[in-house]
Amino acid sequence: MKIKTSPYNPFDYLETKEEINEYLNNAFIDDDPQVFLVALGHLAKKKGMMEVARETGLNRESLYKSLSGDGNPKFSTISKVTKALGCKLAMA
Repeated sequence: MKIKTSPYNPFDYLETKEEINEYLNNAFIDDDPQVFLVALGHLAKKKGMMEVARETGLNRESLYKSLSGDGNPKFSTISKVTKALGCKLAMA
């Protein structure tokens, strides 16, 4: 019997807005900025990367690369993605 697996997406297991916010906040304060980008990528995949691309006006393939942890997106890209995902960046 062959076991079928799928990529892990933590947002498949976070149910409330508070849980999602806590996850994103923890990713944001991590010493490695790539952690936050990967977290945004997971949330974008949960929403649908095609939908995020449409709302941001950005290319879907470039979004995958930018939010993979290997990319180096501009702040304008991060800003557009967070808005499309219904997130707000705040300084405390």
